[in-house]
Amino acid sequence: METREIQKLIDFIAQSGLDEVNIETADLKIKVKRYGSAPATVSSTPAASTAPLFAPPVPTTAVTQAASTGPAATSDSATQNLVTIKSPMIGTFYRASNPETPAFASVGDEIKPGKIVCVIEAMKLFNEIESEISGKIVKVLVENATPVEFDQPLFLVEPI
Repeated sequence: METREIQKLIDFIAQSGLDEVNIETADLKIKVKRYGSAPATVSSTPAASTAPLFAPPVPTTAVTQAASTGPAATSDSATQNLVTIKSPMIGTFYRASNPETPAFASVGDEIKPGKIVCVIEAMKLFNEIESEISGKIVKVLVENATPVEFDQPLFLVEPI
């Protein structure tokens, strides 16, 4: 099967309501999955090797600070400058090292540079993500055990 035929198959699946398709022949195995708004993942296996055909998109804009307003939006004191901690890689986000231990960082926790705030698993390696700023966690933007993209916001922090 040629790349053009595979792309036509992906386009057909994208227009249909299907979330997953597996096609297997004697010399080719194709598995296409679609989860939410993420792009489809395609792998072909001619001799038990897996190779993606295209990579997920990388965001073009990076936000490092966000303005947050409380219920009293008219008050100047209700507006805070928040700093965003972003994912340095693609992988799976975990708030703790295992399910039995408490989260590295939760809403209300004070952090300082070097404190581990989460781990991101990429290619079976668990990478500890450390804070580069001092502050208080205001919001956790990602659910535990979910995929994250490069430069995706993970936490909102109120600087101290």
